[in-house]
Amino acid sequence: MTPPGAPEGVRDEGVRDEGVRDEGVRDDGVRDDGVRDDGLRDRAADVSRGMPDGRAAAPAPDERRLHPVTPLRRAWAPVAVIAGWAVHDPDQAQRHLTRLTMTTLLVALAVLIPAAALYGFLSWWFTHFSVTGTELRIRTGLVFRRTAHIRLERLQAVDVTQPLLARVAGVAKLKLDVVGADKKDELAYLGQDEARALRAELLARAAGFAPETAHEVGEAPVRRLLHVPAGVLAVSLLLTGATWGTLAAALVVPTLLWFATHSLWTVLATAVPLIGAAGAGSVGRFVGEYDWTVGESPDGLRIDHGLLDRAHETVPPGRVQTVRVVEPLLWRRRGWVRVELDVAGSANSVLLPVAPREVAESVIARVLPGVTVPGTVRPPRRAGWCLPLWWRGQGLAVTDSVFVAGHGLLRRSVALVPHAKVQSVRLEQGPWMRRRGLAHVRVDTGANKTVTARLRDASEAAELLYAQADRSDTGRREARPDRWMA
Repeated sequence: MTPPGAPEGVRDEGVRDEGVRDEGVRDDGVRDDGVRDDGLRDRAADVSRGMPDGRAAAPAPDERRLHPVTPLRRAWAPVAVIAGWAVHDPDQAQRHLTRLTMTTLLVALAVLIPAAALYGFLSWWFTHFSVTGTELRIRTGLVFRRTAHIRLERLQAVDVTQPLLARVAGVAKLKLDVVGADKKDELAYLGQDEARALRAELLARAAGFAPETAHEVGEAPVRRLLHVPAGVLAVSLLLTGATWGTLAAALVVPTLLWFATHSLWTVLATAVPLIGAAGAGSVGRFVGEYDWTVGESPDGLRIDHGLLDRAHETVPPGRVQTVRVVEPLLWRRRGWVRVELDVAGSANSVLLPVAPREVAESVIARVLPGVTVPGTVRPPRRAGWCLPLWWRGQGLAVTDSVFVAGHGLLRRSVALVPHAKVQSVRLEQGPWMRRRGLAHVRVDTGANKTVTARLRDASEAAELLYAQADRSDTGRREARPDRWMA
């Protein structure tokens, strides 16, 4: 998808360049800080008359509502509050329930159900969204209004997710990753076709297509790169040491507690969380990573996955800060690896749940063009005085494109950081490391993560410190614009 030109990204009224801007304006025209915005009516009059220089004001964008089934989702909020109170204080909740007569209970339900339905309807009725030439606006609130302005040029990714009940109802969520935002904004729920059409429109506008033509661009074509079979995924989870470790703990720890306390409640209180953790680490991952498919499109790498809840995610090129290749001990004989990502401002962290190394490296080359996974060099043997035996699992490599650090003896992990994504470089030495002439070199990335080359020779580390700073500066100057849809 080749854009005709990127928008200038200039916002009205001198607003700073932020990914999300909230305006807490109440119905009476008073902002949240209690100061009346007397300029609102003046600016409205200016808009109605046109701009001061004679230019006509831009037409107001068409506002749209969410899917009509959305009130059913939001109606559960009052019920959830009562359920949370009952879980927080079960004894008091039980005492109150025992005092209720059947008549009182029926009256309470007759009041609660309509109140919940009314809350869901009003919250849906007063929620609107619209797309302008430069931003997505989401307006919510009945008494206190909140308007979120999401700059299209600040979008990290636009993902479509469908929980199980949403799939049954034929609706979907639209989740938006925005630079500088701590959590994803979302539109829940939209019709399936409307969600995909809106996603395509937002991506087209983020790419620089004109507003009048963005809705005609449609979904970018996808070329399939990889599909993970269900059998391979299941075997990989069975060969993961964490799953067996948690199951062993779920059998051994409760047994020891039984012999020590002879208390059934103590055993259950310990066994249930351990079994739940084992299930979340195996069954939960299988359900979430089922039917994992990776495709390539002009928007970036598309990822589709999920058995019950379906997710359609995008890995935006140019925003990937670190690529991590993980190789558990029991996977090595089969030549399998797992590929994880650190993406600035995004929660997407898995690129490939399991794949042969050759296939994984070919997909990594799509994320980091021209980059291969190099072998790493171990620290000097005297590093064994600081980290006995495990020093052999540390490694370092530096190429023209990436800084590479490896660690782990049983569960190997190799992290690749493009030089252009390095924010800072640090050298660290403890007293024992200084005595042995060793040092750590830590590289900080834009995803607030740190990659460390451990136990390097002190002179090598000092040289690497300054060389890496120069490489990062050069990489940022030569990097392509970080406009990920361009």
